[in-house]
Amino acid sequence: MVTLDLKNTLAFILAGGEGSRLKPLTQFRAKPAVPFGGCYRIIDFTLSNCIHSGLRRIHLLTQYQARSLEEHVRFGWNFLPRRLEQWITCTPPHHVTVGKWYRGTADAIFQNLHTIEDWQPPTVVVLSGDHIYQMDYRDMLREHVEHEAALTIGAVRIRVDEAHQFGILQIAPDGRVTGFVEKPKQNAPEIPGDPGHCLASMGIYVFETDELVKRLIEDNGMPEGQGGDFGHHVIPRMIDSVPVFVHMFRGIEGEKNPYWRDVGTIEAYFDANMDLCSVKPQLNLYREDWPPYTLWHNDPPAKTVFSEPGDGRRAEVVDSLLSPGVVVSGAKVTRSLLSNRVRIEERSQVDECIVLRGAAIGKHCRIKRAIVDKWNQVPDGTVIGYDQEADARRFAVSPSGIIVVPHGHKWS
Repeated sequence: MVTLDLKNTLAFILAGGEGSRLKPLTQFRAKPAVPFGGCYRIIDFTLSNCIHSGLRRIHLLTQYQARSLEEHVRFGWNFLPRRLEQWITCTPPHHVTVGKWYRGTADAIFQNLHTIEDWQPPTVVVLSGDHIYQMDYRDMLREHVEHEAALTIGAVRIRVDEAHQFGILQIAPDGRVTGFVEKPKQNAPEIPGDPGHCLASMGIYVFETDELVKRLIEDNGMPEGQGGDFGHHVIPRMIDSVPVFVHMFRGIEGEKNPYWRDVGTIEAYFDANMDLCSVKPQLNLYREDWPPYTLWHNDPPAKTVFSEPGDGRRAEVVDSLLSPGVVVSGAKVTRSLLSNRVRIEERSQVDECIVLRGAAIGKHCRIKRAIVDKWNQVPDGTVIGYDQEADARRFAVSPSGIIVVPHGHKWS
């Protein structure tokens, strides 16, 4: 039976992504800090996986627009006892010694080699902080030990038309990685016997520490443009010289269809949130044995008010998620997610919307297929989602017609 040294394993979460395809939601926040599922943020899912998997030494590597992310972690994830050498800490780029931003995923770890040298972990887990999924990392760590691998890469099956967004793997029957190409624009290698599908890297890696240190030092010495990134540079150099294996994503125990999403576009983000409104969503937020944790706000219970007869005011909420502090006051809400402290005023209609913390929708509004960012005060009588040309003059509109009302929007 494989014995895991979880206590001494170091985890690095790459959380500095700009998330340019999610703008304007990422105009003033890093992608991992974007709210998701009503009361959570994207980063909460990776951090929750770490806690449930027994990983207790966690470095969150921040970079772009990091203030809100760092505050969220500082106030919501400060429960690990430092006296037991357990922690979750945010680490920005070391400008004093290096004088520049992280060049890529590998460079981010290289700039933190001192942490690895200080703690001498047997293995290092590198995770992405901008995906939505539930996963027991212990399964991957066991396979890594069993294969005596230098590197194990978490992988998921995707459609071939999505391959340009991911690193694509080729593997032998025993699971050893034989090829890796980062974000191929065309001719992505398909899974043998499964046409139309590829094997994509999840951005989840388990490294043997000595091998990782050696490869990072080697990578840092490469000429500009030939180093700094795991997918483009480090992994392709490792495949032919050391054992690199794949770990097929299987979620957590009891899942038949494990859930993993890269919510990197407005469409993907919107669809993933809307799926939570389904009767049986694929992502189960209600599992008592694997709850997602987050920063808990001291907000009162959600409530609905008014049910007057005839044509009077009536609160009606259907297939929606209401977070603490929400008030639906004589309005109709259908298939929507309302974050903490959202208020919907009387005779308004909100249909297929994501309304983020502290936003208020005035009276007699009609809003459809929209994302309303936090603290917006939508004036009485506002109509959004019914005239795309008019919406495009005021807001950002995605290719499929989803309207994004940005934080701080100036209402005329």
